Amino acid sequence: MLLQVLGTAAGGGIPQWNCACPGCSGARAHPGRRRRHASLAVRADEGRWYLVNATPDIGDQIEAHPVLHPGPGPRQTPIAGVVLTDAELDHTLGIGRLREADRLEVLATTPVREAVDVRLRLGAVLTPYTALTWRELRCRGTQPLHAGTDVPAGCGVRISAVPVSGKRPRYAADAPGDDAWVVALRLYDPATGGTALYAPAVAAWSEALHQAAAEADCVIVDGTFWDDEEPRRTGISPRTATGMGHLPIDGPGGTAGILATLSARCLYTHLNNTNPLVDPAAPQHKRLARLGLEVAEDGMVIEL
Repeated sequence: MLLQVLGTAAGGGIPQWNCACPGCSGARAHPGRRRRHASLAVRADEGRWYLVNATPDIGDQIEAHPVLHPGPGPRQTPIAGVVLTDAELDHTLGIGRLREADRLEVLATTPVREAVDVRLRLGAVLTPYTALTWRELRCRGTQPLHAGTDVPAGCGVRISAVPVSGKRPRYAADAPGDDAWVVALRLYDPATGGTALYAPAVAAWSEALHQAAAEADCVIVDGTFWDDEEPRRTGISPRTATGMGHLPIDGPGGTAGILATLSARCLYTHLNNTNPLVDPAAPQHKRLARLGLEVAEDGMVIEL
């Protein structure tokens, strides 16, 4: 299994277009600190890749990685589809950017599909441009990431969803509650036995999530905020990190202490522009290193 990290930033990216915080200003002054919206590309089988979340940066993310480039045919693309972990705008708006495809498959849980298809009307908008196919992302059992008839039995990456929280996007705040609004993805390669867990938004560390993390070889998890008071301290929100639906990295109940007990390689993604980790010289990096934890970087390749 091959994972290509396409981006590691929370909503707005780094720098965010209307923000002059130290993180964004530092990224403008030092382009190497720029981070695109959090996303991942997964090689389902030879020559087929799925994008995990379709961000506003999707065009640039594809162009930045030759394995995702089209060819050899003039409109032949290795991108087979998109998997959604939630219905947030920064994870779904890029679907519209893929309208030039002959066909597009999107895997999503039921509430996420309804939000994107009905409330955002992306299905109706895209129908005149491409053949859009929805496939249910199940929270029970596993399923092939690529379900094509040309994939031999027992081959190819398998995927399952781990419910994380019922946090709905603002545009669907009145929608019915469901734990499948936000999920983590468990990716398993039967050929190598490698398992990865991708959880870019974590509101609570459930027993199911902990079990999936304990069984994984690589865990890529929500690192939006360094500590719980960061949103209030920096003035971006009157709510705490947990109040905004993101467990902090540090402090009581933070994920660093949990991840440090795992045997897996653990990396943080989905960094907000206020997170001190966006500065490579921040002392918080050394604190994570002492715990055996890492910060994912745009462009990383992970093979399992």
